[in-house]
Amino acid sequence: MRVDFNVPLDKQYNITDDTRIREALPTIKHVLDGGGAVILMSHLGRPLAKLKEDGTVNVEKFTLNHLTKPLADMLGTTVKFCPETVGEKATKMAAELKPGEVLLLENTRFQPEEEKGDIEFSKKLAALGDIYVNDAFGTAHRAHASTTVMAQFFPKENRTFGFLMESEIKHADKVLNNPERPFTAITGGAKVSDKIVLLERFLDLVDNIIIGGGMAYTFIKAQGGQIGNSLVEDDKVPLAIDLLAKAAAKGVRIYLPVDSIAADKFDAEANFQNVSSNTIPDGWLGLDIGEEARTDFNKVIANSKTIIWNGPMGVFEMPNFANGTKAIALAVAEATKNGAFSLVGGGDSVAAVNQLGLADEVSFVSTGGGAMLEMLEGKELPGIKAINN
Repeated sequence: MRVDFNVPLDKQYNITDDTRIREALPTIKHVLDGGGAVILMSHLGRPLAKLKEDGTVNVEKFTLNHLTKPLADMLGTTVKFCPETVGEKATKMAAELKPGEVLLLENTRFQPEEEKGDIEFSKKLAALGDIYVNDAFGTAHRAHASTTVMAQFFPKENRTFGFLMESEIKHADKVLNNPERPFTAITGGAKVSDKIVLLERFLDLVDNIIIGGGMAYTFIKAQGGQIGNSLVEDDKVPLAIDLLAKAAAKGVRIYLPVDSIAADKFDAEANFQNVSSNTIPDGWLGLDIGEEARTDFNKVIANSKTIIWNGPMGVFEMPNFANGTKAIALAVAEATKNGAFSLVGGGDSVAAVNQLGLADEVSFVSTGGGAMLEMLEGKELPGIKAINN
Protein backbone atom coordinates (compact mmCIF):
# COMPACT_ATOMS: atom_id res chain seq x y z
CA MET A 1 0.00 0.00 0.00
CA ARG A 2 1.38 3.40 -1.02
CA VAL A 3 0.58 5.94 1.69
CA ASP A 4 1.65 9.55 2.14
CA PHE A 5 3.46 9.66 5.47
CA ASN A 6 5.41 12.78 4.49
CA VAL A 7 4.74 14.40 7.86
CA PRO A 8 6.56 17.30 9.56
CA LEU A 9 9.01 16.37 12.33
CA ASP A 10 10.63 18.54 14.99
CA LYS A 11 14.33 18.48 15.89
CA GLN A 12 13.76 15.48 18.16
CA TYR A 13 11.96 13.69 15.27
CA ASN A 14 8.56 13.90 16.92
CA ILE A 15 5.63 14.28 14.51
CA THR A 16 4.18 17.81 14.74
CA ASP A 17 1.14 17.14 12.52
CA ASP A 18 -0.03 13.54 12.07
CA THR A 19 -3.02 14.33 9.79
CA ARG A 20 -1.67 12.39 6.82
CA ILE A 21 -1.07 9.26 8.90
CA ARG A 22 -4.49 9.42 10.56
CA GLU A 23 -6.16 9.84 7.17
CA ALA A 24 -4.61 6.55 5.97
CA LEU A 25 -5.68 4.52 9.02
CA PRO A 26 -9.16 3.47 7.77
CA THR A 27 -7.69 1.79 4.67
CA ILE A 28 -4.93 0.05 6.65
CA LYS A 29 -7.42 -1.16 9.29
CA HIS A 30 -9.83 -2.38 6.60
CA VAL A 31 -7.14 -4.68 5.14
CA LEU A 32 -6.07 -5.92 8.58
CA ASP A 33 -9.67 -6.56 9.66
CA GLY A 34 -10.21 -8.54 6.45
CA GLY A 35 -7.35 -10.89 7.32
CA GLY A 36 -4.70 -9.26 5.16
CA ALA A 37 -1.15 -8.21 5.93
CA VAL A 38 -0.05 -4.70 4.96
CA ILE A 39 3.28 -3.58 3.51
CA LEU A 40 3.46 0.22 3.66
CA MET A 41 5.52 2.38 1.30
CA SER A 42 6.01 6.12 1.68
CA HIS A 43 8.52 8.89 1.16
CA LEU A 44 9.57 11.45 3.76
CA GLY A 45 11.04 14.76 2.65
CA ARG A 46 13.50 15.08 -0.21
CA PRO A 47 16.57 13.23 1.11
CA LEU A 48 18.41 13.05 -2.22
CA ALA A 49 18.12 16.80 -2.69
CA LYS A 50 19.78 17.24 0.69
CA LEU A 51 22.76 14.89 0.48
CA LYS A 52 25.28 15.45 3.24
CA GLU A 53 28.63 17.00 2.40
CA ASP A 54 30.26 13.55 2.24
CA GLY A 55 27.79 12.51 -0.47
CA THR A 56 25.73 10.14 1.69
CA VAL A 57 22.04 10.36 2.49
CA ASN A 58 21.10 11.74 5.92
CA VAL A 59 19.36 8.58 7.10
CA GLU A 60 18.84 9.83 10.66
CA LYS A 61 16.85 12.82 9.48
CA PHE A 62 14.73 11.10 6.83
CA THR A 63 14.26 7.52 8.01
CA LEU A 64 10.65 6.33 8.28
CA ASN A 65 11.66 4.46 11.43
CA HIS A 66 10.74 7.67 13.31
CA LEU A 67 7.11 6.86 12.45
CA THR A 68 7.07 3.20 13.51
CA LYS A 69 6.05 3.71 17.15
CA PRO A 70 3.47 6.49 16.56
CA LEU A 71 1.89 4.38 13.80
CA ALA A 72 1.83 1.29 16.03
CA ASP A 73 0.13 3.33 18.77
CA MET A 74 -2.51 4.61 16.33
CA LEU A 75 -3.20 1.14 14.91
CA GLY A 76 -3.02 -0.66 18.24
CA THR A 77 -0.75 -3.31 16.75
CA THR A 78 2.96 -3.97 16.21
CA VAL A 79 4.53 -2.32 13.18
CA LYS A 80 7.66 -3.99 11.86
CA PHE A 81 10.27 -1.81 10.18
CA CYS A 82 12.45 -2.80 7.25
CA PRO A 83 15.65 -0.73 6.94
CA GLU A 84 15.57 -1.05 3.14
CA THR A 85 12.93 -0.45 0.47
CA VAL A 86 13.80 -3.40 -1.75
CA GLY A 87 16.43 -6.12 -1.36
CA GLU A 88 17.00 -9.42 0.42
CA LYS A 89 15.83 -8.19 3.82
CA ALA A 90 12.67 -6.59 2.38
CA THR A 91 11.85 -9.76 0.42
CA LYS A 92 12.38 -11.95 3.51
CA MET A 93 10.35 -9.72 5.86
CA ALA A 94 7.50 -9.43 3.34
CA ALA A 95 7.39 -13.20 2.81
CA GLU A 96 7.27 -13.87 6.58
CA LEU A 97 4.47 -11.39 7.21
CA LYS A 98 1.38 -13.00 8.75
CA PRO A 99 -2.28 -11.92 8.43
CA GLY A 100 -2.96 -8.90 10.63
CA GLU A 101 0.68 -7.74 10.60
CA VAL A 102 2.11 -4.47 9.30
CA LEU A 103 5.51 -3.86 7.71
CA LEU A 104 6.80 -0.35 7.04
CA LEU A 105 9.48 -0.14 4.35
CA GLU A 106 12.27 2.44 4.48
CA ASN A 107 11.83 5.82 2.76
CA THR A 108 11.22 5.15 -0.95
CA ARG A 109 13.12 8.33 -1.84
CA PHE A 110 16.36 6.94 -0.42
CA GLN A 111 16.42 5.17 -3.79
CA PRO A 112 17.15 7.45 -6.79
CA GLU A 113 15.09 4.99 -8.87
CA GLU A 114 11.92 6.08 -7.06
CA GLU A 115 11.69 9.60 -8.47
CA LYS A 116 12.96 8.40 -11.88
CA GLY A 117 10.03 5.95 -12.09
CA ASP A 118 12.52 3.13 -12.76
CA ILE A 119 10.90 -0.02 -14.18
CA GLU A 120 13.20 -2.59 -12.54
CA PHE A 121 12.90 -0.94 -9.12
CA SER A 122 9.11 -0.81 -9.55
CA LYS A 123 9.05 -4.51 -10.41
CA LYS A 124 11.03 -5.38 -7.25
CA LEU A 125 8.64 -3.33 -5.13
CA ALA A 126 5.61 -4.97 -6.76
CA ALA A 127 7.03 -8.44 -6.10
CA LEU A 128 6.67 -7.86 -2.33
CA GLY A 129 2.86 -7.97 -2.38
CA ASP A 130 -0.19 -9.51 -4.05
CA ILE A 131 -2.47 -6.47 -4.27
CA TYR A 132 -1.54 -2.82 -4.90
CA VAL A 133 -3.48 -0.13 -3.03
CA ASN A 134 -2.73 3.54 -3.67
CA ASP A 135 -3.96 5.72 -0.82
CA ALA A 136 -1.42 8.53 -1.30
CA PHE A 137 -3.37 11.33 -2.95
CA GLY A 138 -0.69 13.83 -1.92
CA THR A 139 1.71 12.20 -4.40
CA ALA A 140 -0.79 11.21 -7.10
CA HIS A 141 0.58 13.91 -9.41
CA ARG A 142 4.03 12.31 -9.36
CA ALA A 143 4.85 9.56 -11.86
CA HIS A 144 7.22 7.87 -9.40
CA ALA A 145 7.91 4.16 -9.03
CA SER A 146 5.80 3.53 -5.92
CA THR A 147 2.99 5.96 -6.82
CA THR A 148 2.40 5.04 -10.45
CA VAL A 149 4.84 2.76 -12.31
CA MET A 150 4.53 -0.34 -10.11
CA ALA A 151 0.75 -0.54 -10.66
CA GLN A 152 1.33 -2.10 -14.11
CA PHE A 153 2.78 -5.23 -12.48
CA PHE A 154 -0.58 -6.10 -10.91
CA PRO A 155 -3.62 -7.36 -12.84
CA LYS A 156 -6.41 -4.75 -13.02
CA GLU A 157 -8.49 -6.59 -10.39
CA ASN A 158 -5.52 -6.47 -7.97
CA ARG A 159 -4.94 -2.72 -8.00
CA THR A 160 -7.24 -0.24 -6.34
CA PHE A 161 -7.60 3.08 -4.52
CA GLY A 162 -7.68 3.33 -0.73
CA PHE A 163 -10.55 5.11 1.03
CA LEU A 164 -8.67 8.42 1.28
CA MET A 165 -7.77 8.48 -2.42
CA GLU A 166 -11.34 7.53 -3.34
CA SER A 167 -12.71 10.33 -1.16
CA GLU A 168 -10.32 12.92 -2.65
CA ILE A 169 -11.36 11.97 -6.19
CA LYS A 170 -15.07 12.01 -5.31
CA HIS A 171 -14.94 15.45 -3.67
CA ALA A 172 -12.85 17.00 -6.45
CA ASP A 173 -15.28 15.55 -8.97
CA LYS A 174 -18.19 17.12 -7.10
CA VAL A 175 -16.81 20.66 -7.39
CA LEU A 176 -15.56 20.19 -10.95
CA ASN A 177 -18.59 18.50 -12.47
CA ASN A 178 -21.60 19.07 -10.28
CA PRO A 179 -21.28 22.30 -8.27
CA GLU A 180 -24.21 24.11 -6.72
CA ARG A 181 -24.15 27.83 -7.50
CA PRO A 182 -23.06 30.47 -6.71
CA PHE A 183 -19.62 28.86 -6.90
CA THR A 184 -16.73 30.81 -5.34
CA ALA A 185 -13.01 30.08 -5.67
CA ILE A 186 -10.71 31.62 -3.07
CA THR A 187 -7.07 31.68 -4.06
CA GLY A 188 -4.01 33.11 -2.38
CA GLY A 189 -0.31 32.58 -2.02
CA ALA A 190 2.71 34.47 -3.22
CA LYS A 191 2.76 34.30 -7.00
CA VAL A 192 0.36 34.59 -9.92
CA SER A 193 2.74 32.39 -11.91
CA ASP A 194 2.00 29.46 -9.56
CA LYS A 195 -1.74 29.76 -10.19
CA ILE A 196 -2.06 30.83 -13.86
CA VAL A 197 -3.53 27.55 -15.10
CA LEU A 198 -5.82 27.33 -12.09
CA LEU A 199 -7.12 30.89 -12.53
CA GLU A 200 -7.80 30.34 -16.23
CA ARG A 201 -9.62 27.10 -15.43
CA PHE A 202 -11.70 28.87 -12.76
CA LEU A 203 -12.94 31.34 -15.38
CA ASP A 204 -14.88 28.47 -16.97
CA LEU A 205 -16.04 26.95 -13.69
CA VAL A 206 -16.95 29.54 -11.08
CA ASP A 207 -19.08 32.64 -10.52
CA ASN A 208 -16.67 34.47 -8.18
CA ILE A 209 -12.91 34.49 -7.69
CA ILE A 210 -11.48 35.97 -4.49
CA ILE A 211 -7.77 36.76 -4.77
CA GLY A 212 -5.62 37.42 -1.70
CA GLY A 213 -2.02 36.91 -0.67
CA GLY A 214 1.02 38.32 -2.44
CA MET A 215 -0.45 37.48 -5.85
CA ALA A 216 -3.19 40.12 -5.37
CA TYR A 217 -0.69 42.97 -5.78
CA THR A 218 0.15 42.01 -9.36
CA PHE A 219 -3.57 42.44 -10.15
CA ILE A 220 -3.80 45.70 -8.17
CA LYS A 221 -0.79 47.07 -10.08
CA ALA A 222 -2.45 45.93 -13.33
CA GLN A 223 -5.40 48.18 -12.40
CA GLY A 224 -3.05 51.15 -11.91
CA GLY A 225 -2.73 50.88 -8.13
CA GLN A 226 0.28 52.08 -6.14
CA ILE A 227 1.50 49.02 -4.21
CA GLY A 228 4.65 50.35 -2.53
CA ASN A 229 7.19 47.58 -2.02
CA SER A 230 4.61 44.78 -2.11
CA LEU A 231 5.43 41.53 -3.86
CA VAL A 232 4.77 41.88 -7.58
CA GLU A 233 5.57 39.92 -10.73
CA ASP A 234 6.02 42.73 -13.22
CA ASP A 235 6.24 40.32 -16.14
CA LYS A 236 2.80 38.95 -15.19
CA VAL A 237 1.03 42.35 -15.17
CA PRO A 238 -0.12 41.93 -18.83
CA LEU A 239 -1.44 38.47 -17.92
CA ALA A 240 -3.34 39.92 -14.95
CA ILE A 241 -4.91 42.55 -17.25
CA ASP A 242 -5.88 39.76 -19.66
CA LEU A 243 -7.41 37.61 -16.87
CA LEU A 244 -9.44 40.57 -15.57
CA ALA A 245 -10.75 41.25 -19.09
CA LYS A 246 -11.61 37.58 -19.70
CA ALA A 247 -13.43 37.40 -16.35
CA ALA A 248 -15.49 40.48 -17.21
CA ALA A 249 -16.39 39.00 -20.63
CA LYS A 250 -17.50 35.71 -19.01
CA GLY A 251 -19.44 37.40 -16.21
CA VAL A 252 -17.10 36.07 -13.51
CA ARG A 253 -16.63 38.51 -10.62
CA ILE A 254 -13.05 38.91 -9.42
CA TYR A 255 -12.66 40.31 -5.91
CA LEU A 256 -9.37 41.91 -4.88
CA PRO A 257 -8.64 43.24 -1.35
CA VAL A 258 -9.69 46.91 -1.18
CA ASP A 259 -7.38 47.37 1.80
CA SER A 260 -4.28 45.69 3.17
CA ILE A 261 -2.26 45.31 6.32
CA ALA A 262 0.99 46.92 5.18
CA ALA A 263 4.30 46.57 7.02
CA ASP A 264 7.49 48.64 6.88
CA LYS A 265 9.54 45.45 6.40
CA PHE A 266 9.08 41.72 5.89
CA ASP A 267 9.37 40.78 9.53
CA ALA A 268 7.10 39.35 12.23
CA GLU A 269 7.92 42.36 14.45
CA ALA A 270 7.48 45.01 11.72
CA ASN A 271 5.39 48.14 12.22
CA PHE A 272 2.09 47.78 10.38
CA GLN A 273 -0.97 49.78 9.37
CA ASN A 274 -4.30 49.22 7.60
CA VAL A 275 -4.17 51.08 4.26
CA SER A 276 -5.96 51.15 0.91
CA SER A 277 -4.47 48.43 -1.31
CA ASN A 278 -3.99 50.80 -4.24
CA THR A 279 -2.22 53.52 -2.22
CA ILE A 280 0.38 51.59 -0.24
CA PRO A 281 3.17 54.04 0.72
CA ASP A 282 6.65 53.64 -0.74
CA GLY A 283 8.81 51.46 1.47
CA TRP A 284 5.76 49.58 2.82
CA LEU A 285 4.50 46.20 1.63
CA GLY A 286 1.15 44.46 1.89
CA LEU A 287 1.39 41.33 4.05
CA ASP A 288 -2.29 40.55 4.67
CA ILE A 289 -5.76 41.53 3.52
CA GLY A 290 -7.25 44.45 5.47
CA GLU A 291 -10.38 44.70 7.61
CA GLU A 292 -12.66 45.99 4.86
CA ALA A 293 -11.46 43.27 2.47
CA ARG A 294 -12.30 40.63 5.10
CA THR A 295 -15.85 42.00 5.34
CA ASP A 296 -16.23 42.08 1.52
CA PHE A 297 -14.89 38.55 1.08
CA ASN A 298 -17.04 37.28 3.94
CA LYS A 299 -20.22 38.50 2.19
CA VAL A 300 -19.29 36.72 -1.04
CA ILE A 301 -18.47 33.49 0.84
CA ALA A 302 -21.70 33.68 2.87
CA ASN A 303 -23.75 33.83 -0.35
CA SER A 304 -21.96 30.86 -1.95
CA LYS A 305 -23.20 27.29 -2.30
CA THR A 306 -19.87 25.78 -3.42
CA ILE A 307 -16.47 27.00 -2.21
CA ILE A 308 -12.90 26.00 -3.13
CA TRP A 309 -10.10 27.50 -1.07
CA ASN A 310 -6.44 27.18 -2.03
CA GLY A 311 -3.80 29.48 -0.59
CA PRO A 312 -3.42 31.94 2.31
CA MET A 313 -4.54 35.58 2.35
CA GLY A 314 -1.30 36.83 3.89
CA VAL A 315 1.96 35.82 5.54
CA PHE A 316 0.15 33.28 7.67
CA GLU A 317 3.26 32.15 9.59
CA MET A 318 3.62 35.62 11.15
CA PRO A 319 0.85 36.18 13.77
CA ASN A 320 0.37 39.87 12.93
CA PHE A 321 -0.36 38.95 9.31
CA ALA A 322 -2.43 35.80 9.85
CA ASN A 323 -5.77 37.43 10.63
CA GLY A 324 -6.97 37.63 7.03
CA THR A 325 -6.44 33.90 6.51
CA LYS A 326 -8.16 33.16 9.84
CA ALA A 327 -11.12 35.35 8.84
CA ILE A 328 -11.52 33.41 5.59
CA ALA A 329 -11.32 30.09 7.46
CA LEU A 330 -14.10 31.19 9.82
CA ALA A 331 -16.21 32.49 6.91
CA VAL A 332 -15.86 29.21 5.01
CA ALA A 333 -16.82 27.22 8.14
CA GLU A 334 -19.87 29.46 8.69
CA ALA A 335 -20.99 29.11 5.06
CA THR A 336 -20.61 25.32 5.35
CA LYS A 337 -22.78 25.33 8.48
CA ASN A 338 -25.41 27.14 6.43
CA GLY A 339 -25.43 24.49 3.71
CA ALA A 340 -22.53 25.27 1.36
CA PHE A 341 -20.13 22.58 0.14
CA SER A 342 -16.53 23.58 0.88
CA LEU A 343 -13.28 22.02 -0.25
CA VAL A 344 -10.02 23.26 1.31
CA GLY A 345 -6.68 22.27 -0.22
CA GLY A 346 -3.14 23.63 -0.05
CA GLY A 347 -0.71 23.77 2.88
CA ASP A 348 -1.51 27.08 4.55
CA SER A 349 -5.26 26.88 3.96
CA VAL A 350 -5.29 23.43 5.56
CA ALA A 351 -3.01 24.65 8.38
CA ALA A 352 -5.44 27.50 9.06
CA VAL A 353 -8.52 25.30 9.40
CA ASN A 354 -6.55 22.82 11.52
CA GLN A 355 -5.10 25.48 13.84
CA LEU A 356 -8.52 27.01 14.38
CA GLY A 357 -10.07 23.60 15.03
CA LEU A 358 -12.33 23.99 11.99
CA ALA A 359 -11.30 20.89 10.01
CA ASP A 360 -14.59 19.18 10.92
CA GLU A 361 -16.57 22.30 10.07
CA VAL A 362 -15.72 22.39 6.39
CA SER A 363 -16.97 19.74 3.96
CA PHE A 364 -13.61 18.32 2.94
CA VAL A 365 -9.95 19.01 3.69
CA SER A 366 -7.67 17.70 0.96
CA THR A 367 -4.41 16.05 2.00
CA GLY A 368 -2.74 16.84 -1.31
CA GLY A 369 -1.88 20.45 -2.12
CA GLY A 370 -0.08 19.93 -5.44
CA ALA A 371 -2.22 16.96 -6.46
CA MET A 372 -5.48 18.78 -5.73
CA LEU A 373 -4.20 21.83 -7.60
CA GLU A 374 -3.42 19.77 -10.69
CA MET A 375 -6.77 17.99 -10.49
CA LEU A 376 -8.60 21.32 -10.30
CA GLU A 377 -6.52 22.48 -13.28
CA GLY A 378 -8.08 19.62 -15.24
CA LYS A 379 -4.99 17.40 -15.46
CA GLU A 380 -5.18 13.61 -15.29
CA LEU A 381 -3.00 12.56 -12.37
CA PRO A 382 -0.51 9.72 -13.07
CA GLY A 383 -1.35 7.96 -9.78
CA ILE A 384 -5.05 7.86 -10.67
CA LYS A 385 -4.50 6.93 -14.31
CA ALA A 386 -2.27 3.98 -13.27
CA ILE A 387 -5.11 2.40 -11.28
CA ASN A 388 -7.87 3.10 -13.80
CA ASN A 389 -6.12 2.02 -17.00
